[in-house]
Amino acid sequence: MQRGRVLVNGEDRGVRGNRCTSFIERAIGLLGRPALETTEALWISPCPSVHTLGMRYPIDVIFCDGDGRIVRIVENLQPDRVASAKGARNTCEMLAGATRLLGLNAGDRLIFADARG
Repeated sequence: MQRGRVLVNGEDRGVRGNRCTSFIERAIGLLGRPALETTEALWISPCPSVHTLGMRYPIDVIFCDGDGRIVRIVENLQPDRVASAKGARNTCEMLAGATRLLGLNAGDRLIFADARG
């Protein structure tokens, strides 16, 4: 898993994250982990759909296209649900309510910047 930051429209808004790219990392995602903090995210790539089967808390899910543009936001996705977005290439999972606090909207651009820069 790679550590870094999630930039919003090129700005660092203090969201730190981890990027999952291997099959195993993507399959496990947030399962069995404690709830995220408001300024924490899990970036999953590639990932056009997610599930919350077996999770114990709701999350916000931000679906982005290949350029990082938000194509869909699913707020407060409850445990044991599934969500997807047409045209999505990457998914950013955050604590439920975080997308509103950050003021994220469809069309905004999210980029995962690894810790090296």
